[in-house]
Amino acid sequence: MSMEVKALEHLLKVELATDKLRLIGRAGGGCINDGCSYETDTGKVFIKTNSKSEAKLMFDGEVASLQTIRSTNTVRVPRPIKSLANPSGGAVLIMEHLDMHSLNRHQKMLGERIAALHLHNQHVGDELKKHKGTIGKGVGQEDVQYVDKFGFYTTTCCGYIPQANDWQQEWPTFFINQRLQPQLDLIERDYGDREVHQLWSQVQSKIPVLFEGMTIRPSLLHGDLWGGNVAETSEGAVVFDPASFYGHSEFELAIAGMFGGFGHNFYDAYHSLIPKSPGFEKRMKLYRLFNYLNHWNHFGTGYKGSTLSTMRSLLS
Repeated sequence: MSMEVKALEHLLKVELATDKLRLIGRAGGGCINDGCSYETDTGKVFIKTNSKSEAKLMFDGEVASLQTIRSTNTVRVPRPIKSLANPSGGAVLIMEHLDMHSLNRHQKMLGERIAALHLHNQHVGDELKKHKGTIGKGVGQEDVQYVDKFGFYTTTCCGYIPQANDWQQEWPTFFINQRLQPQLDLIERDYGDREVHQLWSQVQSKIPVLFEGMTIRPSLLHGDLWGGNVAETSEGAVVFDPASFYGHSEFELAIAGMFGGFGHNFYDAYHSLIPKSPGFEKRMKLYRLFNYLNHWNHFGTGYKGSTLSTMRSLLS
């Protein structure tokens, strides 16, 4: 056993107050993190590790996202336990272990639960108006507070890139300034791509038109709902690895449709509760643009072509 593993397991024993710590399995924690499960005195836990210097920020945002989703009682997520600095570098996230399998039987349930998640804040607001009083105490407390702006309580990371979530009154303002522009700034810094720069100046002026006549109320989003972040247990659908914020519910569906994993049962169930609004398909292109930019920044120029074609499509 390496010194790094010994140090990690000592940390886990102390933080979990357990004498028993037996490795029971490893999981490929995706492209970003490593994962494994341990048996402890009080049951199983799942451990995510990341050696990057910014990992603690990333895991803190994930904990806040998981806690906020859990507080809605809509869709199941693993219960976060602790986010810790790793003595060997980076950070560690301890959470509930769930026996998960690929999403199959519970596509319809997932569609219903994600729609319920997206509608939850609106329902809280409607109840607040009905009773003309306060019904919330804030995130992490007993009740859920109505959120009337777009953003989040803390920084979250989509992949390993930090996302500023400063509160904004208008959704297009938030989406342009705090989602698209930071991604484009990274591409400018790392690649200096002239074509993207030129297209962006044209696309930016078209964005407000896509939201004309719409009233968008903030929805709590998972924030990274692709097929690798959904699963099921014997009890039903589960989502994990969130990068939450309050945004436009349609944003959630863009990455869901880009990489597979979601069938017609998911979409039929979702849209039975949140029907498509006029202009939906064009806005999907805009939301896919964010994901192509984010993937370019994570994985390189293999996503340049998709980025450029999406930008041109938005201009047509």
